Amino acid sequence: MSAAIEDYALISDARTGALVSRDGSIDWFCPPRFDAPSVFGALLGDEEHGHWRLSPADGGEAQRQYESEDFTLITRWTTGTGVVEVTDLMPIDGPHTHIIRRVRGIRGSVQMATTVRFRFDYAAALPWVRQHRDAGPAAIAAIAGPDAMLLRGVALAAEDNSHVGGFTIAEGEVRDLVLTWYPSFEPHPEMPEVDALLRRTRTWWQRWSTDLHREGPYRDEVKRSLLVLRALTHRDTGGIVAAATTSLPEQFGGTRNWDYRYVWLRDASLTLMSLIRHHHLTAARHWRSWLLRAIAGDPADVQIMYGIAGERYLPERELTTLPGYQGSGPVRVGNGAVDQFQADVIGEVIVALDDARRAGLAEEGSSWSLQRALIGRVVETVDRPDQGLWEIRGEPHRFTHSRAMIWAALDRGVRAVREFGLDGDLEIWERLRDEVRIDIDTRGVSADGHFTQYFGTDEVDASLLVLPQIGFCAPDDPRMLATVTRIERDLMRDGLLMRYRAATGVDGIDEPENPFLACSFWLVEQYARTGRRDDAVELMDRLCALTNDLGLLSEEYDVGAGRQAGNVPQAFSHLALVRAADALAGDGIA
Repeated sequence: MSAAIEDYALISDARTGALVSRDGSIDWFCPPRFDAPSVFGALLGDEEHGHWRLSPADGGEAQRQYESEDFTLITRWTTGTGVVEVTDLMPIDGPHTHIIRRVRGIRGSVQMATTVRFRFDYAAALPWVRQHRDAGPAAIAAIAGPDAMLLRGVALAAEDNSHVGGFTIAEGEVRDLVLTWYPSFEPHPEMPEVDALLRRTRTWWQRWSTDLHREGPYRDEVKRSLLVLRALTHRDTGGIVAAATTSLPEQFGGTRNWDYRYVWLRDASLTLMSLIRHHHLTAARHWRSWLLRAIAGDPADVQIMYGIAGERYLPERELTTLPGYQGSGPVRVGNGAVDQFQADVIGEVIVALDDARRAGLAEEGSSWSLQRALIGRVVETVDRPDQGLWEIRGEPHRFTHSRAMIWAALDRGVRAVREFGLDGDLEIWERLRDEVRIDIDTRGVSADGHFTQYFGTDEVDASLLVLPQIGFCAPDDPRMLATVTRIERDLMRDGLLMRYRAATGVDGIDEPENPFLACSFWLVEQYARTGRRDDAVELMDRLCALTNDLGLLSEEYDVGAGRQAGNVPQAFSHLALVRAADALAGDGIA
């Protein structure tokens, strides 16, 4: 059975990633991109669905940490015979995808054991595996269809559709195990020079993290969160995925299992805003280029999500080859939300690009004409009900958050014309912006004076906490304060916020869910900006205590079971953590 979600570490080459359990098993690996089929899929099943374990043969006590400001994982094992250190990383290297596992003897002598099971195409394909003498005396090659893997550095023998091996590591000795993915139609790659790859990878991450030397509250949590956002950003295309995994359950034993390995315009925009606030304009430029390519064409064809390189066809399907995380099925690939209309999405994009412009990123080529076209699309659909931020699978509504993001798109368009001298339909944008505000003020506020989830209901929604963030109202607006009071009453569960009351049936899924971590971080920000600092710090401390030992957060948290839930690491959770910490620091970013 797969480990607890919080027991996994991410290693990443900023193209894809692998999840390594506390006991040294790589249970999730999809080369060469986050959204590719898995080679190791034990995360969504068991060892038979593919994994690679490396650990002391007799067990031992493991302590782990990231080496520095990167995703090099170091696990130190203390056994009865000695101490050994395993360094796991995915190096930054040209066209190839590698996993390097360096074993170093620290004290005494330790017998190491390793088992590898290759299961390509989400465990649908059992590959042909053979000893690969041309690649050295200790190498095996696995091939099935378009995929090939080469594992070098340890002699392995076949055993029940897996390969097993072992070796003894003594104090001062080093052994490198190198796994390489490559297209099966290409010749096998040469053995990489591991020391050079390690140096190059450290340098790459260090250069990126130069500006992360932030002081102040929650320094370490912010730095790790920003690094997570970078790891989820494809270094070639600029696409920012929402998470590294698919189908980790939001409710254990339920069916809220979704594929998050794609680029949501909303999530990517919010990620971009966090990076911009911490001086990473290069990331903004890269993503803006991705956006220009992805949505090129008729603005009416804009989707809410795309593939990592801008692919549009992402149909949702259920797999029969993977049973699901600890039995929580189904496992899904693709996401049905791709066909939804979500009226807020363009607003997030326009706000993020406005942030970039104000931070000094000049408009280039078609960047402004793209934004102008997107605002034009907002004008065309201004009154259309939608599925909202939470991608409900029930009936569409005029969600107050969505309406506020429509207001924000129009507002930033107006500002671009008035403050930056860009061309646009100023009169139309101003008129519609003001009309949308009046619409929200009259139809999105309850008789009790709080903002509502959607027009025509008295329910609240945690997304309403975003309204002050985009400047629709002040944090201490009486309607906002009344909304917070109602949110605390209706959506707080054991100290954490739900997105909404699922019992109302608004999302079309007759199942409960767990608290959504980003919502609680939004509440921290709201508290901080309205003088409730003690409440903000108390909630922030509670949330930061939910990270795993490496500072990683999933999407949700099961309070009763005391465990993380949902896909991991989740960009939404980490970018919301950064915003909350910035609010507590008074927006002073060192």
